[in-house]
Amino acid sequence: MSAAQQPPAGSLSTLDLERNGFPELRGGNLSVRIAATEAERDAAQALRYRVFYEEMGAHPSPETLRLKRDIDEFDEVADHLLVIDNAIASDARGVVGTYRLVQSDAAAKIGHFYSSSEYDISALTEFPGRLLEVGRSCVDKNYRGRAAMQLLWRGIASYIFLHRIDVLFGCASLPGTNPDDLADELTYLYHNHLAPPALRVKALPERKVEMLRVDPHALDYRKCLARLPPLIKGYLRLGGYVGDGAVIDPQFNTTDVAVLVKSELMADKYYRHYERRLRDALD
Repeated sequence: MSAAQQPPAGSLSTLDLERNGFPELRGGNLSVRIAATEAERDAAQALRYRVFYEEMGAHPSPETLRLKRDIDEFDEVADHLLVIDNAIASDARGVVGTYRLVQSDAAAKIGHFYSSSEYDISALTEFPGRLLEVGRSCVDKNYRGRAAMQLLWRGIASYIFLHRIDVLFGCASLPGTNPDDLADELTYLYHNHLAPPALRVKALPERKVEMLRVDPHALDYRKCLARLPPLIKGYLRLGGYVGDGAVIDPQFNTTDVAVLVKSELMADKYYRHYERRLRDALD
C-alpha cells in the first residue's frame, strides 16, 4: 500500500473503511454517517456512558467508571452510526447521537450476537437472509428533537440498502426493572405485535418475564402506545414485531424486549418511498 493509500492516523482498519462505503446524509447542521476513526468510535462510547450511566442510572463496573466509556466486545467488530453536529465540528467532537450496527459476519468474529445473552435467536440465525443487529442507541439530551432521530432512521435505511439486509433486530429497552410498572405496555406489545412463529425469538427460560400481564381487552391502546419509548414506536410503525418474553437488565436499569423488522429487498426506485416510511416513523 502506498503512502497515498494509507488510511489517516487514528483510522479504523482498511476492512472497516471498505465496509463503510456509506454516503453522509445531511439535515441542516446535522449529518449522519459511519464512524471512520478511533476517535469517533471513542466519542460514541463516551456519549453512551453519559446517557446510559450518568443520565439513566445504569450501574458501571469499576473499569467502566474509570474510563467513563460504555464499551464491550462488540464495539471492535461493529459499525457505529453517528449523528454529528457540524456547527460544533465535523469530527469526533461533534458526535451527538449513535447507533451500533452488527452484521452476521461481524458477530461471527465474537461467536454470537449480543441479543443471544437474553434471547434464543435461532429463529433468526436459521432464517435464509442477511441479518443486522442494532443496539446501544442514544442521543445527547440537547438533541432529542425530531431531527436527530430522523437522521438515525435515514442512516439505518441507507445501511439496509447498502448491505442488502433482510432482517433488522435487537433488544429495545423500557425504563425500569419492575415489570408490573410496565404491565400495560408489555401486554399491549405481546397482544398486538408478537412476531409470527417463523421469526419469533424467545427470551431465555431463566431470564424470561411474561409479557401478557393484564387483560389486553381492557387496555387503552392509544395510551399504551404513547407511553412506549420513541424507538420502539418507530419499529412498530415500520411493521416491526416483538419477541416472546421480556428480560430484566439490572446493569442498565431497563426491561428489554426483542424487536425485529423484516425488510424486503427493494430496487433503487423504491428507496425514496422506503426512506419516507422511516422518516415518518416517529410522527
